[in-house]
Amino acid sequence: MLSKHRVDIVAVTKVAHGDPKFAEIMNLAGIEWLGDSRIQNIVRMRRKGVDKRILQIRSPQISEIALSVKHADAALITELEIAKRIASQSKRADKKFGVIVMVELGDLREGLMPDEVVPFVREISNYYLDFLGIGTNLGCYGGVLPTIDKINVLLSLRDNLIDSGIDVPVVSGGATDTLSLIEEGRVTGINQLRIGEAIILGRDTTGNRNIPYLNKDTMLLEAEIIEIKEKASKPYGEIGRDSFGNIPVIDDLGTRKRAIIALGKQDVDLGHLVPLDPDVKILGGSSDHIILDIHESEIDYKVGSVVQFLPRYPSVLKLMGSPYVKRVYIP
Repeated sequence: MLSKHRVDIVAVTKVAHGDPKFAEIMNLAGIEWLGDSRIQNIVRMRRKGVDKRILQIRSPQISEIALSVKHADAALITELEIAKRIASQSKRADKKFGVIVMVELGDLREGLMPDEVVPFVREISNYYLDFLGIGTNLGCYGGVLPTIDKINVLLSLRDNLIDSGIDVPVVSGGATDTLSLIEEGRVTGINQLRIGEAIILGRDTTGNRNIPYLNKDTMLLEAEIIEIKEKASKPYGEIGRDSFGNIPVIDDLGTRKRAIIALGKQDVDLGHLVPLDPDVKILGGSSDHIILDIHESEIDYKVGSVVQFLPRYPSVLKLMGSPYVKRVYIP
């Protein structure tokens, strides 16, 4: 879909914690650039022989710039001091490192204010760097959605830079949340998107939509039942705080059939799991237990039965990093 609009994909591997298997799949799909925020994940991929170009999609820390220049090919930046340090390390390594300058368009995560961009780029043009272009991030912190007006600010900055004699090969117009503007043909001029969630889960969380032409069942979570009991639905006794410091508010629905699965908040985000059995409800949990209401289910669950879930992006992020969750890849 994006190639029709001449938009390149940076396939983001951070939700998979830089798993080389994901990099291998992206390679088979013809992806030219990978993206990851953490240098540890980038090093992991390099050590497993991943030779694609990699964009570090978070500014390198000063303490890790040597690793970034060695293992990545480019990074997003917003600070002159970081640019100077990258340039110095690049010269030492005889490797011109690429940079994309990020622009703040309202989400209030990273980025220079628009009126700072041209002077900033002029300054770093004197450094031992490869200026690739400009980009923005929306939706990740403030929930601000990409709009035509927001993208037009980015495109006018590109034009200002070109008018001042600076080539701008890349306009990195956001992530999965910008896809809908491209799909509808409402924006031209962007030529790169940093896509993770859409590829891996077929969803756009910021836009709260399933993407119709993509698969949504690419990941399945399975957890084993370790207890089934009929119990009161409302805790009884003097109520304090739970193990996470919250005061529970739980409705009294009488006696219900409940199951506990061997998984917890340490492994997964409970609010972003969808049971495949529509009659199973997630009641809550602790660090290593999840409690389910199975009272209405037509499935005859037993101790040892496996319950299946579709995990959303925040859950996948935790599951892929949990050492207690086994990952099985099915071609």
